Amino acid sequence: MIPFSRTAIADVMVFEPARHGDRRGFFSEVFRQDAFTAAGIEAAFVQDNHSLSGPAGVLRGLHFQTGASAQGKLVRAARGAILDVAVDIRHGSPTFGQHVAVELSAENWRQLWVPAGMAHGFVTLVPETEVIYKVTAYYDPAADKGLAFDDPDLGIDWRFRACDLVLSDKDRRHPRLGELPPYFTFAERTA
Repeated sequence: MIPFSRTAIADVMVFEPARHGDRRGFFSEVFRQDAFTAAGIEAAFVQDNHSLSGPAGVLRGLHFQTGASAQGKLVRAARGAILDVAVDIRHGSPTFGQHVAVELSAENWRQLWVPAGMAHGFVTLVPETEVIYKVTAYYDPAADKGLAFDDPDLGIDWRFRACDLVLSDKDRRHPRLGELPPYFTFAERTA
């Protein structure tokens, strides 16, 4: 079983797969459905994504998809290191507008589960960083949305000065939290 822990946003979780190493290298089970089920996550992954960012300070985000294309993501750094950020954008949530930031690296081998209803992004902390993540819905350009990475109401410390970050033009133009329609509504779990 893969150990997990909850973050300040209860539905966002850190998974810590074991690595078993010897003189050949290592082996790791990076995903197990039974570990997800034990954590209370019902997710079926349909697509794997892999990105390479050359310099440190590449910021990708904050992204999310809406409606039937809303995505849950299981994110890990296969090489290098990132600061991975999830922002709760579920209206009515007790943590609405709050974020968690977790360092994921090839060294610490952590993974972050980011459920639907969160805006997600990361910044590379070192050059030549590769990120791999599984998603629960296919990429849908019509449902692709974003949130301003530099919204002062979010208070995210990206660990770089804004002028030193490398972003796409699209990621520089996302609206602030107060400008987002209510794409997601919080539904408290009952057991």
